[in-house]
Amino acid sequence: MMDVRVIPIVEGDGECDAVPVLIRRIALDIDPGFVPRVLPPLRVPADKLRKPRELERAVKLAALKLQGQGGILILVDCDDGCPAHEGPDLLEKAQQIRPDIQITVVLAKKEYEAWFLAAAESLRNKKGLPSDLSSPEQPEEIRGAKEWLSRQMPSGVRYSETSDQAALTARFDMAVARKADSFDKCYREVHKMLSALRQDEFDEESPKSP
Repeated sequence: MMDVRVIPIVEGDGECDAVPVLIRRIALDIDPGFVPRVLPPLRVPADKLRKPRELERAVKLAALKLQGQGGILILVDCDDGCPAHEGPDLLEKAQQIRPDIQITVVLAKKEYEAWFLAAAESLRNKKGLPSDLSSPEQPEEIRGAKEWLSRQMPSGVRYSETSDQAALTARFDMAVARKADSFDKCYREVHKMLSALRQDEFDEESPKSP
């Protein structure tokens, strides 16, 4: 039986629930029968993860939990930084720690929730969001995507990472959200990693020629 394992390293409690949902959704795009085993995420604040010792500790712990088999996805918010510059640097450092394991790094521009804004129409009537919800222009340029979502909800209701992030991740239109550059990068990189891990499993399971 195929056993593709992935362990995420994330920064928030909301991502601990949301990122496994995202990984499984992308896996379904590869093959409707493909269900990778997503191990419980490691939670490391982004500012700590950028410190060499903390990154080394997190990557080594993730590799230990994988038992040498599978891939590591590092997914954190970029806040005011530039994903195109910070992402490759973080990836290079992580790969130097465990070059024998597939590692993928994704930085959400500003916030993970900016991806919801990019596909806002697909979230109408979900988690208290209105039936006429529309995506703002340049969703990844909005500083405060969580607050934007809260402002769309009924009075007295606020967006909550712990109760809403995974639910909206299960619902947002990923194809539409790919107009956001950092989500397009996320989708492509996770798809590539899962496809490679899946192929490795096929190769392992295929009978060897005598």
